[in-house]
Amino acid sequence: MLRSQLQFITGPVDRALAGKAPWQIVALTTTTVLGAIWLWELLNEDESLYSRIRRKCFKLARKIPAVQRKIDAEIAKINEGFVKDASQYGEFVTILPQDGIAEDRILQKVDEYLSLGHYKWKEGFISGAVYYYDPRLVKLVTEVYGKASYTNPLHVDVFPGICKMEAEVIRMAATLFKGGSNACGTMTTGGTESIMMACKAYRDYGHEVKGITKPNIVLPVTAHTAFDKSAKYFGMYTKTVPVNPESTEVDIGAMERAINRNTVMLVGSAPNFPYGTMDDIEAIARLGKKYNIPVHVDACLGGFLIVFMKRAGYYVKPFDFSVDGVTSISADTHKYGFTPKGSSIILYSDKVYRHYQYTVTTEWPGGVYGSPTVNGSRAGGVIAATWATMLNFGIDGYVESTKRIIDTARYIETHLRKIDHIYIFGTPATSVIAIGSKKFDIFRLSAELSTLGWNLNSLQFPSGIHLCVTHMHTPDGIADKFINDVRSKVALIMKNPETPVEGRMAIYGVAQAVPDRELIGNFTKCFIDSMYFTQETK
Repeated sequence: MLRSQLQFITGPVDRALAGKAPWQIVALTTTTVLGAIWLWELLNEDESLYSRIRRKCFKLARKIPAVQRKIDAEIAKINEGFVKDASQYGEFVTILPQDGIAEDRILQKVDEYLSLGHYKWKEGFISGAVYYYDPRLVKLVTEVYGKASYTNPLHVDVFPGICKMEAEVIRMAATLFKGGSNACGTMTTGGTESIMMACKAYRDYGHEVKGITKPNIVLPVTAHTAFDKSAKYFGMYTKTVPVNPESTEVDIGAMERAINRNTVMLVGSAPNFPYGTMDDIEAIARLGKKYNIPVHVDACLGGFLIVFMKRAGYYVKPFDFSVDGVTSISADTHKYGFTPKGSSIILYSDKVYRHYQYTVTTEWPGGVYGSPTVNGSRAGGVIAATWATMLNFGIDGYVESTKRIIDTARYIETHLRKIDHIYIFGTPATSVIAIGSKKFDIFRLSAELSTLGWNLNSLQFPSGIHLCVTHMHTPDGIADKFINDVRSKVALIMKNPETPVEGRMAIYGVAQAVPDRELIGNFTKCFIDSMYFTQETK
């Protein structure tokens, strides 16, 4: 029976190879095996076959001379506009002066440079960016930074005091996020580096512990783009998961379906940047436990609000280390922790994960080298200023500021919901309020508000704008001014709701309709180039 079955399988092969020379049989066998492996890998990539074919087609289309000329012309035109915008700030210093400039002149030039720009951030007219401003706090951090400006925690034996400050910042933060005795972490230069460190740690953990060689990250489409940046740096792949269009929270069912044997981490936002809504961290953590995958909570934006919201009288869904399955949390001290820019924290539930964050070299002629984060040398002054700011505020200070910020955000949200022809995305969890419209191009509202000095964040897929409420918006009258300005501008727009948006917002809106996203990437590179245009044109 078995022999007849084998003959059924091998018979066609024997007949096909009958009369072939040995080298032909070897060549056919090798070609068949390699072809099968190629086909298997082609069909089992994390990126879908459709996506790869689509990207390849766009790439080939750009090689057509007529198409490429059109693209080059559009890029040149856009680049010209970016450079024109950047050149409005006067002459640039392009050659190091022969003699040093006097201190008083340097300070004068600093004031001149800092006065450039027309947005009234001190009056609370911008979304996010500046989260707190008080001359007394500026004085404190300036003095502290000055005292520690020469220090570098890379040299722990030389500057143990700075290392002690960093350890205390991490321990205070771990306690706020309900970490146990094994909770640990490091400071970083910002939310992007905190996220990168988590991705690096889980990539290496997945490789060493599980043998994963093609790691992927499963995350909501609303998760911060720093995860995509990390994937590009570390040879990982991001598998984005859709969100519920009404709640804008991640679809847990879709997240589970996206998990495969190469998944090294799951991500949830608390809250996300576009809409300010919070993913169901408990549900994501259950998936992590079920499939034995680390779970990262990105609390970079609102971390230093959500840890105080309960004390401030507001409900917040479980999100921290008290949730079984959460293994790491990123939180920016330089946002609602009100510390100087260049300060963030990455926390882990256990040291086993943090060890995979480290980079250690043991064979270098310069000695054994180890560093905890991306940077080798780090600015001890930022660590000291962060430490000082947190101690200066204390729990009561943070609770008070949190209450004022959340009170203001809720007030703005409530009144915006009463304005016809616009809507709010989901239910904001903390301080971000995202606005959309089904009656007119929402970018028109952003453009109109900018004429009054407001600077809001633009969103895409679908189009939207958001206001990130900070302590700068809490003084009397600012929230009401924003509400009244939105109301009056919506009324103005609705007189001619079909009128297309003009100016920079028009470019942003049109960009969403371009199917070849690499072109949008090229436009973005031109914008970044314009920040450095002086060095290349003078």
